[in-house]
Amino acid sequence: MYTVTQLIGGVWGAGGEAGELTVHDPADGRPVTSAPVATADEVDKAVAAARGVAAEWAATSPAERAAALHRIADAVAEAADDLAQATTAEMGKPLADARGGVEAGIATLRQYAELAPARGGRTLHGDPAAIDFMTPQPRGVVAAITPWNDPVAVSCGLLGAALVTGNVVLHKPSERTPATGWLLARAFDTALPAGVLSLLSGGPTTGAALAAAEVDMVAHVGSSATGRAIATAAAGTGAKVLLENGGSDPLIVDADVDPSWAAGEAALGAFANAGQICVAVERIYAHRDVAEDFVAALVERAAALRVGPGRDPRTQLGPLVDRRHRDQVHGQVIAAVADGARLRVGGTLPEGPGAFYPATVIDRCRHDLALIREETFGPVAPVVVVDSFSEALRCAADSPYGLAATVLTGSMSHAQRAWRELPVGTVKVNSVFGGAPAGAAHPRRASGQGFGYGPELLDEFTATKAVHIQAPGGGHW
Repeated sequence: MYTVTQLIGGVWGAGGEAGELTVHDPADGRPVTSAPVATADEVDKAVAAARGVAAEWAATSPAERAAALHRIADAVAEAADDLAQATTAEMGKPLADARGGVEAGIATLRQYAELAPARGGRTLHGDPAAIDFMTPQPRGVVAAITPWNDPVAVSCGLLGAALVTGNVVLHKPSERTPATGWLLARAFDTALPAGVLSLLSGGPTTGAALAAAEVDMVAHVGSSATGRAIATAAAGTGAKVLLENGGSDPLIVDADVDPSWAAGEAALGAFANAGQICVAVERIYAHRDVAEDFVAALVERAAALRVGPGRDPRTQLGPLVDRRHRDQVHGQVIAAVADGARLRVGGTLPEGPGAFYPATVIDRCRHDLALIREETFGPVAPVVVVDSFSEALRCAADSPYGLAATVLTGSMSHAQRAWRELPVGTVKVNSVFGGAPAGAAHPRRASGQGFGYGPELLDEFTATKAVHIQAPGGGHW
């Protein structure tokens, strides 16, 4: 059982007057974490404490902050096994995947430690008797609100980028993974001056108080609904908002691809981490020429997945994060079937404890179904049959979201059309995951705003100032 404590103004154990929340293992329902719920007053105290040390941290040299981030990466590496175990216990991710998330977080910390000192402003060419330049400066106090589905990797990205650019941070991890956030904060705190990082735990009420607090920036990765609420709150304070939110990512299966290979890519995209990935495949548009064979192969792959608790090394498909989320996923599946779609495999609530849900394939879907239009965030692969690549592109583009898309095709002209025409932040051709390091993109529409990853994330946490220095009296220096 993890017992979480908060970190406010350099003091561990502060706050928690609003009671506690309990997290249950989604594999068997047993309680695994107890965490305090921060009050609005405690949030305000944390903001005031952060404000008190912000100027001093901003004044440290970029090299000094980078060295601190390297020490943080070392501390996270030492705690890697504990972090992975906590992630699996709290949200059900298979342990190997949880370890992968920790490794990704460490790599991100080291990447930002190397890149940050090399990023700067630029000089301007104006009056020869004057000095003109543009320089980045820290934004100040940053509230970072992070998700449960990949809690270490995402948190290392946001916290690392914010800290190394000279900001102080108030971190609220998801109420579904507070122990993971607590263990991570303990690792960070070993390498930082007191007060530079605070940890607040709690649910939506705590998050709302933090989003509405007098901070300079709110960075959020999570659901689109929460992102909209944060943007509304920040509009009242003037804080900058950075959002990487939900999606309903399409996958297009062109007429010229091998249907068995395409099914393997679709299964990876739809079922990895039980579909609980921001860029998971949520809707599939398969060309009629290959649709029948593609769906048959996808059904076979879904049925073969080994379901079990994340701590079992044989598990390929762990539980969903909790039963409430499982009910939402199942509700979308049942509604689609009631509206004419055909359930090919899965789609049933298993007996026994936990929040398990089987890998599910549904065909005969229409583009207007809620299962297609809305985010599911579960191991569900709905298939819409199309008659042309152009129809697939039109349907893929017709969405309130704009996070990412995947296109499986043997045609270079179709690949070119896809990356040019799809209104999303990331387009992947012939691979649902992957890509070169340091990639960054702007999500569109309800999927967010601003760079969420890559070197450009460092720029999001700074404000650019233009400076003009003229000699007194209009003369020369």
